[in-house]
Amino acid sequence: MPNAKSRMPSSFHIEPRTLRRYSNDMTTHDNAIVRPPVDVLRWQGDAVSGFLQLLDQTLLPNQTVYIDCRDTQMVHDAIKRLAVRGAPAIGVAAGYGMVVAAQYLPNNADFYTGVEAAAAYLEGSRPTAVNLSWAARRVLGRAQKTYSDDFNYVRAAMLDEARAIQFEDEAMCMAIGKHAAALVERCTGVLTHCNAGALATAGIGTATAGMYLAHAAGHRFTVYCDETRPLLQGARLTAWELMQARIDTVLITDNMAAQVMREGRVQMVVVGADRIAANGDAANKIGTYGVAILAARHKIPFYVAAPYSTFDLSLPSGDAIPIEQRASAEITEGFGRRTAPVDVQTYSPAFDVTPADLITGIITDRGIIEPVNEANVRRILGSTS
Repeated sequence: MPNAKSRMPSSFHIEPRTLRRYSNDMTTHDNAIVRPPVDVLRWQGDAVSGFLQLLDQTLLPNQTVYIDCRDTQMVHDAIKRLAVRGAPAIGVAAGYGMVVAAQYLPNNADFYTGVEAAAAYLEGSRPTAVNLSWAARRVLGRAQKTYSDDFNYVRAAMLDEARAIQFEDEAMCMAIGKHAAALVERCTGVLTHCNAGALATAGIGTATAGMYLAHAAGHRFTVYCDETRPLLQGARLTAWELMQARIDTVLITDNMAAQVMREGRVQMVVVGADRIAANGDAANKIGTYGVAILAARHKIPFYVAAPYSTFDLSLPSGDAIPIEQRASAEITEGFGRRTAPVDVQTYSPAFDVTPADLITGIITDRGIIEPVNEANVRRILGSTS
């Protein structure tokens, strides 16, 4: 499998240019945009013979290696083993995965059956993040709408749609950041759990977006990163990318969060989400629910940051959100070293659901939902599901 390595920029940089966008007319924060330190994913070539490159996040922070995904199985496996992770980034990867799939389909009526099967296959890689299904189905819909016997024309249309999803995600991250920056600027300390940063999106992240814009505007604050067991996304990813931005970063173990709150070190908690139900219940990385309970106990505002595409309005509450179960080895042999007895039983949900009544507000690209309830969710999101 071909790999390519790239040098890591020493820091984020701010470019006084217009944000790349597809459909939303947006302005940047203080007439500048914050660019991620590295591309999480990128498409190389055209719709007929091109391929998707993914940053292998399982190797961070020690190596920066890209995987060339030239078939659907490679995209599926990269999503499943967390080489690419974070609901928005998974969605963008799935969109491009549909284009890769189309390259191998016959130029006849079976083409359209094949793209439907590809969407179902990609959806099966991880069940909780709704963006994955949303993006795969969106590119499928574009293929069906473009219906033609010029199959390369259809493939090109699918690539256009996948690119649109990527550009829109960049724009949505910036919009979330603009809504969140004022909240961050009230704080000297912020706590976050897992990684909902630039590495989880095509842009500057969701939970981190306000941090980057507030920092770019000159506000100085400290971010406390839960390490986020068992896969340490907070330690390996969030702390790494915040340090690239030269934001003051303090790594803590998950069970230190309560003490950090008790000492008054943080005035805000902000996390991402993989799926949000119609009533505002939010699924995020395991441990988030506990952080929300601690924040409520210490009267610290608890925010969720997510784009509209993370909402699943077909689900009335978080009780209906499917929770992915991970392999025992992630607990018993994390990163290749056994830390538990052989054959010990394990229970390893990848996500938990934070009830809406523990969430101060949901920061979306369309505004802040506060208080969090179904009426306000639907009011802010409008007719979009």
